[in-house]
Amino acid sequence: MRFPAAASGSDLLVYGATLHTVDPQTPNADAFVVRNGRFAFVGTYAEAKRFAGARAKRLNLHGSTVLPGLIDAHIHLQSVGLDLNEADLRNSLSFDEVVARTAAFARHSSDAWILGDGWDQNRWPGKQFPTHDKLSAAFPDKPVVLGRVDGHALLVNAKAMQLAGITRATADPAGGRILRDERGEPTGVFIDNAMELVARVIPSPTLAQYERATQSASAEAHRFGLTSVADPGCDHDKLQAYEHLAHAGQLKLRTYAMIADDLDLVKSVMALPPIVAAQDGVLWIRSIKLFADGALGSRGAALLEPYSDDPSNTGIMRTTQAHIETVCDLALVNGFQVNTHAIGDRGNRTVLDAYEAALRRHPKNDHRFRIEHAQILSPQDIPRFAKLGVIPSMQTTHQISDMGWAQARLGAERILGGYAWRSLLDTGVIIPNGTDAPVEVVSTLRTFHAAISRENEENQPPGGWYPAQRMTRGEALKSMTIWAAHANFQEGAAGSISRGKYADFVVMDRDWMTAPAESIMDTRIQATYFGGSSVYEAPAQHAALASRRGVRSRLQRPCACG
Repeated sequence: MRFPAAASGSDLLVYGATLHTVDPQTPNADAFVVRNGRFAFVGTYAEAKRFAGARAKRLNLHGSTVLPGLIDAHIHLQSVGLDLNEADLRNSLSFDEVVARTAAFARHSSDAWILGDGWDQNRWPGKQFPTHDKLSAAFPDKPVVLGRVDGHALLVNAKAMQLAGITRATADPAGGRILRDERGEPTGVFIDNAMELVARVIPSPTLAQYERATQSASAEAHRFGLTSVADPGCDHDKLQAYEHLAHAGQLKLRTYAMIADDLDLVKSVMALPPIVAAQDGVLWIRSIKLFADGALGSRGAALLEPYSDDPSNTGIMRTTQAHIETVCDLALVNGFQVNTHAIGDRGNRTVLDAYEAALRRHPKNDHRFRIEHAQILSPQDIPRFAKLGVIPSMQTTHQISDMGWAQARLGAERILGGYAWRSLLDTGVIIPNGTDAPVEVVSTLRTFHAAISRENEENQPPGGWYPAQRMTRGEALKSMTIWAAHANFQEGAAGSISRGKYADFVVMDRDWMTAPAESIMDTRIQATYFGGSSVYEAPAQHAALASRRGVRSRLQRPCACG
């Protein structure tokens, strides 16, 4: 099937598909018309045909399914692109395999530093953090830095520690931890804010590299039907790359770029009005991304009580409540949003307390403050999201990745507040969904399947992990469309097939509202449209295999999760 675009000055009539508009005004539409990059009409085929006229191009989809362009509310897009040129350590089953994969990658790399991402000690025998010895033996003269799958820990070799000036005398920074052996020597593992001790000496990507990374990652996003993304934690260089591509007309995703937690950068951006739908609706810069704590997998998530499998540890707070309140005060006065990474129940409570205090000082009804991840919640804090108007921005695939070990971290009681989508939804909040790629792969198929089943790709465990927390199919679709758009202040431009919005839509070979859950991962994305133009068409020879495989995307230096 050929997928034409609406040429300038002509209409494109799309029909012959099962159409899910996610617009309560036109729930039974079966056709739409695209004009000048926007949905000009949505309704019945007969009405759409009359509206478009005889000269319109026609696209008969012959029984395919059409959804609004999908939105990833939390994806480190440029990190995904950069990681395509790093060692892939995802799914390695031992530390020996990590070393071997890194060595194989290094044989074909001329880079001064060898970078890689995706290792997870929870998949290895013993589930213990590694030490650098084997890595240092394999790379005695070249620095190596390998990121954990969640972006909250680094493993580095002796050469990298030498270049970073790290010795036994190096103190743990606030909000971070250097793991040490019985003699007090660094093992090579750096957790949360301690990662910056190494990251600061790694050569930064150039502007051109960031731009290439954005474009290559955008192509991967289009392959999974994504037309809009939110990128949390953009520093000056990343923002510059987005702005340059937008001005050049080369940014093909509606990008909601969150400013990194750098007070000087935050204040400089706030000196100007927020950027909203710039360059014909491709760039928004109107929010700040903070970090409260670490991640559960590296035992850095801040807990109210000690870890069940590490009784001396309650996790790490990477910042203070006072700092969160300071940024919130600035944001509320200047019309910006605040989105804070919080995974542990203590991390989440601290953020909710900070938001509540700032909102008392600067009341605002439509602030749309967010907590990114909101993974582990105390039962007392679940109703506070709705009460405060705070949006839990969650990633359903984290549950299927973590379910093999999360209960060991938390115990049988606390796990009931983990990945608690239904408990939150029943309070009246919305949940914008995402992948957190490259922590997870960029697969929208996996995101939707996890939301409705709480099973992994092999449909395990049968019936789902704590299945009472599942989303309905309608909720799952909204979480990837209109709810994500709302969380990004984009609901007037995207998130549904509605008259006047940009003509972003995805064509697929099955209906996610009715297809058996076990078949979702076999979906073939046939085409992705951005502003009325086709930005992805599935190769004829590729079908479900490519979608099930996902993408080769991993973590960027020093921390992507958040």
